[in-house]
Amino acid sequence: MADKSAKSSPSGAAGGVPAVDRPTDIRNVVLVGHSGSGKTTLLESMLLAGGAITRAGRVEDGTTVSDHDDAEARQCRSVNLAVAPLMLGGVKVNLLDTPGYADYVGDLRAGLRAADAALFVISAVDGIDGPTKILWEECAAVGMPRAVVINKIDHQRADFFQLLAECQDAFGEGVMPVYYPVGGGEEPLRGLVGLLSGRLLDYSSGERVEADPGEELLDRLTDLRNALIEGVITESEDEALMERYVEGGEIDAAALIPDLHQAVARGGFYPVLAVSATRGVGVAELLEALPQACPAPTERPLPPVTRLDGEPVAGLGCDPDGPLLAEVVKTTTDPYVGRISLVRVFSGTLRPDSTVHVSGHGPAERGRGEHDVDERIGALSVPLGKQMRPVPRVVAGDVCAVAKLSRAETGDTLSDREAPLLMPAWTFPEPLLPVALRAAVKADEDKLAQALARVSSEDVTLRLEVNAETRQLVLWCMGEAHLEVIVDRLADRYGVRVETSAVRVPLRETFTSPAHGMGRNVKQTGGHGEYGVCRIEVEPLPSGAGLEFVDKIVGGVVPRQFIPSVEKGVRAQMEQGLESGYPCVDIRVTLYDGKAHAVDSSDMAFQKAGRLALKDAAEHAQMAMLEPVDEVEVLVADEYVGAVMSDLSARRGRVLGTENLAGGRTLVRAEVPQLEMVRYAVELRSLAHGTGAFSRGYLRHEPLPAHVAARLPAAG
Repeated sequence: MADKSAKSSPSGAAGGVPAVDRPTDIRNVVLVGHSGSGKTTLLESMLLAGGAITRAGRVEDGTTVSDHDDAEARQCRSVNLAVAPLMLGGVKVNLLDTPGYADYVGDLRAGLRAADAALFVISAVDGIDGPTKILWEECAAVGMPRAVVINKIDHQRADFFQLLAECQDAFGEGVMPVYYPVGGGEEPLRGLVGLLSGRLLDYSSGERVEADPGEELLDRLTDLRNALIEGVITESEDEALMERYVEGGEIDAAALIPDLHQAVARGGFYPVLAVSATRGVGVAELLEALPQACPAPTERPLPPVTRLDGEPVAGLGCDPDGPLLAEVVKTTTDPYVGRISLVRVFSGTLRPDSTVHVSGHGPAERGRGEHDVDERIGALSVPLGKQMRPVPRVVAGDVCAVAKLSRAETGDTLSDREAPLLMPAWTFPEPLLPVALRAAVKADEDKLAQALARVSSEDVTLRLEVNAETRQLVLWCMGEAHLEVIVDRLADRYGVRVETSAVRVPLRETFTSPAHGMGRNVKQTGGHGEYGVCRIEVEPLPSGAGLEFVDKIVGGVVPRQFIPSVEKGVRAQMEQGLESGYPCVDIRVTLYDGKAHAVDSSDMAFQKAGRLALKDAAEHAQMAMLEPVDEVEVLVADEYVGAVMSDLSARRGRVLGTENLAGGRTLVRAEVPQLEMVRYAVELRSLAHGTGAFSRGYLRHEPLPAHVAARLPAAG
């Protein structure tokens, strides 16, 4: 991070990015941060400074860097993972811009999977939010090297020192500034001082000019500079460097670069850079830091790998000459090209027109079964916005786009077909906001099924199901903004307009008191008529017992062959419902009397009699509605535990207990009716300021309070 100019080499010009043959010349860096922190603006400013785009946000063909569909323009936020390569001094840096809004966490996870280092972009105006802290902890758990970019330092409300202290408090003492802004906040932003070089980079004229900051400013920054040098040297394996520093010897900034790189790669040191993306201040310094500080793919361990039979595979590394091992981290569909797979190559070399083995691993509960097929690789390209730039090969450590992998889905492994391998899927976020869909035009129902299958194969955070009880097509998504994107995508890309409605909760009804009923089905026509009479007794059973049918016929008043017919009729009426139209459950039905006719009795006649008998019993009994109750676990920051528990109680929930976890978080366990959980994914996000997560699972059905039942419509 010696304060040199960060202008790109000619190979980084807008004309294209060359193929890279050495993994040591690759850096994969993911930009993460909350919505509004300025990640996409920073990405565009970096590409402009590096010569990859001609003007802010535009590539050669005039398209934007980040927009992949019209959803981003409509929502005024990034909704997709965007990949942009940049050549910096012979090093290819793949920048992966992730959405900051919580609904698009699937693309965030894809960016983290493809990257070797994370760049946390934090707004100097808005500070650190709860989700950013949680994401930092997740990166720490997997040993992901991290750096911090404090953006918008030119804003009048920016306070660099205060935000730096907040970062150190939230992320640990390893967070240390490498550059210090001069001005900013209430004063005009003049430039940056390099704490290692001791030089002022003056941007006040609109161009970067290197100058002497003066002794007064350097004296004020002495403590920061010493702390930075000590932090880097602590991670160094050069004992002579440490001795020289302890003895008061002068430390050359250039001599610290290898140790700085090592400190970041080890995950114990997190450099902080100050940037104004809109003005370009600090962007050149950031571009210079990326190749120097971020680790190459060869310095990061590969994820666990097994053979298809589950046997672990050892000894794989980031070697272009090794066996092929790659992963599909993102799947999209282009209306002209077709399916495009964003692939991270971990080992070996990927070449166009070669045949690879695709190994898939679900999750099956989301309609993603096992894959075990061979596929031919189409064209390989480097994505930059919507533009695809062909490359002849992609070596281990690099990221590329592969066209027309028709069977491969997000999370699938690509390997040599002679020796198939499998990588474990990363954690897929669970979609918890359900919405019912139907085609706006009946003629589009078949098209809707096909379109939803394609959309759900692209997006791992979607789950599609047909509810057998409510007969609704239910799409589970991450939130309302996510749903809006999917609905727009169905209309724009597949020409299917859909209507959304609230999800119906599968209620049930049951008997709460014994009752007798008679079913009399006697009809006389010109030919054979219908004759079936039965008498039953109905008694309530414990929850989950289902139907218990008891035969107490004596003397053959109901012939033996028609007793199953009565049971069949009772079961059919239970499924159809009685008073409310919801299925009836948990009863014992005893058939004890009836009548038959030698000619007119039949299977169908006694089925109808069984139905009528159950209806008659319901008219003479006390009935109750049953609602499903879920077992719910809510993980939330400690400061919001009280609010969450109060909210659960207000939802008619029963809080069972809490458990304190590491990192200042608490797990709350409760039992909550499903009727109160339909929009909980959205409401918890607001209640816990984005720090909450929850899981739910069906537990049992319980009686529905009368005042709640009175507000519910009958089953359709």
